[in-house]
Amino acid sequence: MSTGLIDNGSNKIYDETEIAQNFKEGEAIEKEENHRVHKTFTSQENPEHVQEDGNREAAAIIDMKFKKKKALLEFRCMVEDAVLGNYLLGKPPRSHSPKEAALARSQLKKITLWGVPLLPSKAHEGTDIVLLKFLKAKDYKVHDAFEMLRKTLKWRRDYLADLIQEDGLDPDVGKLVYSNCKDREGRPLYYNVCGAFKNRELPKKLVDLEDLCDQFIRLEVKFMEKGIKELNFKPGGANSIVQIIDLKNSKPPDIKKFRVVSKKTVMMLQDNYPELMHRNIIINVPFWYYAFHTVASKFLSPRCKRKFVFARPAKVTKTLLKFISPENLPVEYGGLYRENDEFFPEDRTSELIVRKNTAGSVRIPVAETGVTMMWDLTVLGWDVSYKEEFIPDDEGSYRVLLQSEKEKKGGEGESMRNSFYISEPGKIVITIDNVTLKNKRVYYRFKTKPTVPMYTVSKE
Repeated sequence: MSTGLIDNGSNKIYDETEIAQNFKEGEAIEKEENHRVHKTFTSQENPEHVQEDGNREAAAIIDMKFKKKKALLEFRCMVEDAVLGNYLLGKPPRSHSPKEAALARSQLKKITLWGVPLLPSKAHEGTDIVLLKFLKAKDYKVHDAFEMLRKTLKWRRDYLADLIQEDGLDPDVGKLVYSNCKDREGRPLYYNVCGAFKNRELPKKLVDLEDLCDQFIRLEVKFMEKGIKELNFKPGGANSIVQIIDLKNSKPPDIKKFRVVSKKTVMMLQDNYPELMHRNIIINVPFWYYAFHTVASKFLSPRCKRKFVFARPAKVTKTLLKFISPENLPVEYGGLYRENDEFFPEDRTSELIVRKNTAGSVRIPVAETGVTMMWDLTVLGWDVSYKEEFIPDDEGSYRVLLQSEKEKKGGEGESMRNSFYISEPGKIVITIDNVTLKNKRVYYRFKTKPTVPMYTVSKE
């Protein structure tokens, strides 16, 4: 009777199943490697095969570009005919007199969408960019894109989207959405902060008052319209928006019905603002939200689904920095941006990598005296200790300890800011000690500002 064990004479016992599994794995790896080697030798011996594959790939790309250009040309013709034929927004009433029909046709020629003329014959540089957004949303199916455009225009007319104002919005709803700065490509950013619901009074009002729910949707439209005004519908310009949804402090029982409103909002944005949302970044994602998103995403197109990015609390800063530069990322998310700040987004940041189990330093030389040196610094993930000091160039002068060695834990994301009046040439030295097993990324910036010493002011 077999025991299923094999002794190879070296005091090691091997299981037959394990040997068979390893053997199969080895065969698979060998087969894959042989295929790779064979492909390499075939390519070397028959370079015409490689060239043929490359030609086929290039031909496919050219064919795809041709189909997209053909779709755009056909779409432009359909829009032109619909405008000149006075049926872009539907067939005109039969009761219209010839004079009224001519007036309606004349007004339709002036129609715009997002501030861009839609009549292709006007040759506006933004017309094709707007039309392409509808084509992309419908996978370059011209008739579907045309119907989507017509529905969007009718919705904007009925909803008065061009004239929407925030007057009359409930102040509590106004806390949910705010905008500032731009991403790394110049796209406008706006934040949807569900953390405002940590006060249980707010969600209660939202589920009890349907009018307030409508105000929230109008608020989303208002901010989309505001963001659109910042877009540049020109070749190479930023023509889409980045939305950041913060789910910190949100709980399923508190926003259960509000999620229905969110779903309606997403559908409204998808149907009437195609390809204007470049990215939806959802941060501080709790586990319950994944199940909710799985259900809600059934109503989204594949293109919209690909635009979602999720970040758990520990990965928020790292995720946002992929899309937003440190000087444009708010301090509450680990960046350097503050409202009404002495630093500006134009004050670019520098970067330093501190290797694991080592110490790194930021050195800021100051040759000019009679000024105040300001600096701003953040470390991705923190879990480091640091100190700040001023070291004079004159060896006979004393060093000034500006910040004694202090530990900064991982959860403490806000940047550290300090300043020092320079009375003699020297340098600011900030030492970051990384005792972890991971490299740390440091972002910092600095600037000087003219300062009148306090003793001079007192003397005067």
